[in-house]
Amino acid sequence: MTDTLRPVETAVAPPDAPAPPESRTLKRSIGVVGGTLLTLSCVTPASTLFVVVPDLFGTLGTATALTIAIGSLLCVAVAFCYSELGTLVPSAGGEYAMVSTLAGRAAGWLVFVLSLLVVMIVPPVIAMGTADYLEPVLHLDPSLAGAGVMLLATLAGLLDLRANAWITGVFLVLEVIAAAVVAVLGFAHAERGPGSLVSMEVGDAHGGTDPVTAMLVVSGLAIALFVTQGFSTAVYLSEELENPRRNVARTVLATLAISAVIILVPVVALTLGAPDLAELTGGDIGAMVTAWSNSAVGTFVSLCVALAIVNAGIVMVIQNSRVLFASARDKAWPAPVNGLFARLGRFGSPWVATLAVGVPGAALCFVDLDTLYGVTGVSVTAMYLLVAVAALGARRGAHRHARAWRMPLWPAMPVLLIAVLAYVLTRQEPSHLLWTGGIAAVATLYWALYLRPRRTTRWLVTVPQDVREPAGP
Repeated sequence: MTDTLRPVETAVAPPDAPAPPESRTLKRSIGVVGGTLLTLSCVTPASTLFVVVPDLFGTLGTATALTIAIGSLLCVAVAFCYSELGTLVPSAGGEYAMVSTLAGRAAGWLVFVLSLLVVMIVPPVIAMGTADYLEPVLHLDPSLAGAGVMLLATLAGLLDLRANAWITGVFLVLEVIAAAVVAVLGFAHAERGPGSLVSMEVGDAHGGTDPVTAMLVVSGLAIALFVTQGFSTAVYLSEELENPRRNVARTVLATLAISAVIILVPVVALTLGAPDLAELTGGDIGAMVTAWSNSAVGTFVSLCVALAIVNAGIVMVIQNSRVLFASARDKAWPAPVNGLFARLGRFGSPWVATLAVGVPGAALCFVDLDTLYGVTGVSVTAMYLLVAVAALGARRGAHRHARAWRMPLWPAMPVLLIAVLAYVLTRQEPSHLLWTGGIAAVATLYWALYLRPRRTTRWLVTVPQDVREPAGP
């Protein structure tokens, strides 16, 4: 954990480097608006609302909005950590570059594995929801529809990032409209008062009512954290953001605020407007929208959500390919693999890395959905915990005087976050903990047997030199 990194300016490139440094540098082509559009699209608030939230309604009932609100407050502390570390260590490696620099390469490797789990699992989880929302016009198998979305997103991910920012921006407008329609209809057809938001009830299998305990809410926080998880995309895009010292923090915090509103307001409206508790617990948002309006409105909303899912797939593939690209540039793999993943195409995108995350993502659409949800929730929570640990070292030594955005209430904020996230982990399903822990154990063996003995030529996490130039005002 104390094996920290040298600055990139003094690092010596190993002899098996796949390409000259200039050919492995991403282009700075987007500002804070483009970065926010891409990051919001990765949070994919509408598709999260329509794909992930219904499962929360099924287990938490009227406590769903409260759980998401608590999760969003926790994410504020997480966003502070990301903003400070992302401006201190602006790298396409995201979490693993930040943690490696501040907490040591072993911790950074573990974070990389957790982030790789998340970036490989989340896109197919979202993509499989496409079939449900194409149902009004086309009947598709969920797994096949999800695989098709992943392949389409992979093709789009091969394009220039600026072009993708505009594509995803248009789709984002449509999904925000869909979320707004749900909110307006839900509030207009309210069946119960604001007190129901804290009534802590969920429907049972026999048409009755069960109480939602505090422990169920704590357990649900892992998925609630996943609901707004995509705000971290701003850190992955930091090498392609203009003036990252300023724009990374702005993008992270703005995205979290906007996405929390887009998701939470419709959830409140659904809780108040659902005809009864059984309907709310069933989580069929499309059916509720149709009942509140007509089939045409329901079809419009469903098609907007389907487009939002495609949009999310595109942005997630973009983000995830940057993770693999950065890991190859930092020599995480044997030399031939590093050479492939670090290769850039004619549009400046890491095309081999894009294919490497998109094609397996299509295959994951045929895996059990509950297992994917559980492993993702555990991985996100553990990753946030390790980022908070790294944030404790953000003001030590040379980092103390570095030009970076600084979070308020340091170090109390990361300390509190560590305590809460550690407790949330203890409340997760044992099988999900075992799956995630087993993968982490295998990764630890790879670190111990391959990376650590080659510490001078492998896992050399660096930050591109141009981001160390002074930031603008």
